[in-house]
Amino acid sequence: MKEVSDATFATDVIERSKDIPVIVDLWAPWCEPCKALTPIIETAVIATEGKVELVTVNIDENHQIRETFQVQSIPAVYAFKDGAVIDGFMGAQGEEVVTNFVNGLLPSEQEKIIEALLSEGSEESLTEILTAVPDHNEAIIALAKLYLEQERNEEAISLLNKIPESAESRQLLALARTGDVKSDEIHQRLENLLHKVKEDQEARQEYVDLLDVLGPESLEANSYRRKLASKLF
Repeated sequence: MKEVSDATFATDVIERSKDIPVIVDLWAPWCEPCKALTPIIETAVIATEGKVELVTVNIDENHQIRETFQVQSIPAVYAFKDGAVIDGFMGAQGEEVVTNFVNGLLPSEQEKIIEALLSEGSEESLTEILTAVPDHNEAIIALAKLYLEQERNEEAISLLNKIPESAESRQLLALARTGDVKSDEIHQRLENLLHKVKEDQEARQEYVDLLDVLGPESLEANSYRRKLASKLF
């Protein structure tokens, strides 16, 4: 069990919950029901053998967290997964209620199977995931990467169009549309396309794809984005 503050909440709860469910126990030194509840939660969390984590927050000392949760009374308990609140309760609760709450955060049998198949990472295992969950984001991204390695670009594009756009999916789509282009060739192609982007939609799409291939953190890509804007506007 870890004590979390305003300064560490983002790392210890938001980011950490992307790897493992995190329970946030809001308490204060004057709260007697809190003192009774916390050990019950801790016992239930220990029983998960590391599959769930517990953190506590003293709301008297961490006003930003208190405001974020709009705390009206304590104890108040929230469960985070993938960076967001997925469950919670307020007030003192008994052992059975708390145990059921904690166990509800554990992976289901299907989730355990999917995790194992993702770890395997083969085309067969990823396809098996998508047979059960057709829009599984991680499996689609992983399978699209395999397709790109095998130069099955059209299949990769078809897959990636099934999930919401992200920086990663956009870059993979760009790679699939532009083909195996070497980094030293990208700049020459961008310069050649720059003269066509205003009138030629296909040239404009290729230009944008090449910027995505360079990646969102690329300083060169930012420079070429400014050149594109000056041509279009």
